[in-house]
Amino acid sequence: MSPYTALLDANVLYPAPIRDLLLQLAVADLFRARWTADIHREWIEALLEKEPHRDRAALERTRDLMDKATRDSLVTGYEELIPCLTLPDPDDGHVLAAAIVGHCDVIVTQNLKDFPAATLQPYGLETQHPDTFLFHQLSLSPGAFCEAVRKVRARLKNPPYSAQEYLDTLTKQGLLATVAELDQFRDLI
Repeated sequence: MSPYTALLDANVLYPAPIRDLLLQLAVADLFRARWTADIHREWIEALLEKEPHRDRAALERTRDLMDKATRDSLVTGYEELIPCLTLPDPDDGHVLAAAIVGHCDVIVTQNLKDFPAATLQPYGLETQHPDTFLFHQLSLSPGAFCEAVRKVRARLKNPPYSAQEYLDTLTKQGLLATVAELDQFRDLI
């Protein structure tokens, strides 16, 4: 397993296409994924707020499958650290606290401005947008990355996705650099 450890913020677990790809890469041991029960609650609540027709039990089943599929992913014991941390959005304190306690290298988030570099630096942490993070993962291990994409795409059956349709889906999620690089491997995914 890769020692490179990423805390996945709720906003990268909320959209299923990004979540599925990140988890498949973690299962393939390209990096170590971490999150918390609070992060799970946050992405599930956000999804239910936006799409109230969704079944909470199905989302909780997804949460449970995520926890089972990835080794040592659930960070606990970070709550006492939250009041000691200062961020632009105090509601993000639990994310930083979990990254510190979880010995993470990076926080993968779409809210980069909420985690100033000066605040993270003393903890040896940085933030990366999911596109940047995925682009780096692809650059480090293109074969394993393409195999993970192929597995994710193969699970999409209703309807099935062509390689181009899957890349279009990732583009809609804002993964522009990742898709531009992945396009050359279209026949492998």
